[in-house]
Amino acid sequence: HLITTNVDDFPPEIHKYKELLSGRSMLVNKAERIDVECVVRAYLAGSAWRAYKKDGSICDIELPTGLKESDKLPEPIFTPTTKAESGHDMPMNQKEVEDAVGVEVAQTIKDKSLEIMAAAGQEAESKGLILSDTKFEFGFYEGEIILIDEALTPDSSRFWPMDDYEPGRSQRSFDKQYVRDYLDSLDWDKTPPGPELPEEVVKKTTERYMEAYKRITGNPKL
Repeated sequence: HLITTNVDDFPPEIHKYKELLSGRSMLVNKAERIDVECVVRAYLAGSAWRAYKKDGSICDIELPTGLKESDKLPEPIFTPTTKAESGHDMPMNQKEVEDAVGVEVAQTIKDKSLEIMAAAGQEAESKGLILSDTKFEFGFYEGEIILIDEALTPDSSRFWPMDDYEPGRSQRSFDKQYVRDYLDSLDWDKTPPGPELPEEVVKKTTERYMEAYKRITGNPKL
């Protein structure tokens, strides 16, 4: 859906906001969203680890017994969820995705998600990172299914440094897990609005995002 991030190429009527928009905006095609969060997992972490401990499976996909937290899966798996307007996204199996969007669309978004994950995982490894899991969103534009929303950032992906990877425990990560861990430590029932984050949590999260950016892009400066 991305057209450009160059503000000079934006419509002339918003050039007066160039200073405000530069470096923090993009011009996109507006698509009709497919209401499925396309989650792909290559390692056993987060909610997938909790589901595996409980049921031995994730989204009705049976996994080998005896896996440890953060273990690499035999192959990446597609574990979609609902795209909730409010509240929590709920896990879906492939049949539920097919019922929601049709067999052909369900197969396409699954195949494309796994394909992007494979390419991104190789790219991350070349930069000394493990792409544990990620999510994609797709939509229809002019009759075609296209990738929409952001992709492969710390907001939607779990990145681990390869030199610190050790199965059997949670990993040091460049993503928003640091915020989740802080919120989980509070007596908060997850009902909006959320609590204000302390400056230290904001600072540490920002540092993780910046480190991921620098490693992935090879650019030492933002």
